Parts: sequence; structure tokens; C-alpha cells
Amino acid sequence: MAESKSNGSKVTKHKLIALSSSKKQFEFSNPQEKIIKYKGEKVKVRLSEDPNGFSYIVWKNRKYMLDIIEKNQNRYTVMVNGVWHTFTIESPFSLKRKKLLEKQAGVSTSESIVSPMPGKIIDVFVEEGAEINTGEPLLILEAMKMQNEIISPIDGIIRKISIRKNDSVMKDDLLIEIDRR
Repeated sequence: MAESKSNGSKVTKHKLIALSSSKKQFEFSNPQEKIIKYKGEKVKVRLSEDPNGFSYIVWKNRKYMLDIIEKNQNRYTVMVNGVWHTFTIESPFSLKRKKLLEKQAGVSTSESIVSPMPGKIIDVFVEEGAEINTGEPLLILEAMKMQNEIISPIDGIIRKISIRKNDSVMKDDLLIEIDRR
């Protein structure tokens, strides 16, 4: 925790860490400042809301629609410009605890990709046994008339595909299992 002074009074800033589903870490402090670190550089963003109640992130004079889809304790699912992101917010202590618990439980050699929302499978881009890299598309899931590209959070080999084109899925249904490389 760092302290800074503002108008002669102490303001406490809490260091927090956003942890993506692929275990990437993004450090930030006091989110009200609206200054974030992106690729090592401090970037100023602005949050705005239109008269209809829609929220936006404004960055480099471009608007990105923002919607918090789900919040469960410290785990969030947000949609930014139609793309779904799931992450947790951790303090340095909780992150250290989480890593210790994972280490004690043993590191999983596979990653289960589950549906972030109910929808219909439009296309599947991979086959069982195929090698995949982090960020490569796995499938397209249509939900609420929007096509969402589901990407691989890890480098690995496709172990099992539990869905097919035109299948309907519910939130948290197993889609694909990937063995880590």
C-alpha cells in the first residue's frame, strides 16, 4: 500500500492486481484516478455515460462500450465493445495466497474453456490434437445477436472438443479442453 498527500491530508492508495483467466497480471491503484498502465506506459482514460444509461470508456478520443455482465465476489465478467473478458481483482496478499494454494493443489496440466454466456456455436476453428497458441481463436459463440470470438488463454494442444457447430450452450458449459504445452 502506498501513501500520497493531497491538499495536506493523507490519501491511501491500494495496489490491486487484475488477473486474467490466462493468469496475466495487470497492476493498478485507485481506479478513480482513471490512469492505467498499458504496455508499461501510463494512459489516461475517461469513463462516461450517455443519457440512455450506457457506459463507455473513452481512450484516445474513441468510445468503447462497457457493460459489467457478472460480478461474483472478486471475479468480474465485462463486455467491452462486444468482447467478453473475465478476470479477478486481487490484492498483493490475496494474489500471494492464491499462488500458494495453487502450488499446494498442484498445477493443472489442462485448461477447461467454458461458455461465458448462453448462446449458439456459429463456428469451431480447431480440431482435437491441434496445437494452439495463446490468443488464437477457438470458436465463435453467438449471444444476443452478437458474435463473440472465444480465444485460447494458453499455449497447448486441443485435448477434447465438447461442442459442434450449431449447438446451443448455456453459461459455464464445457466447450474445449486444452493440455498445456
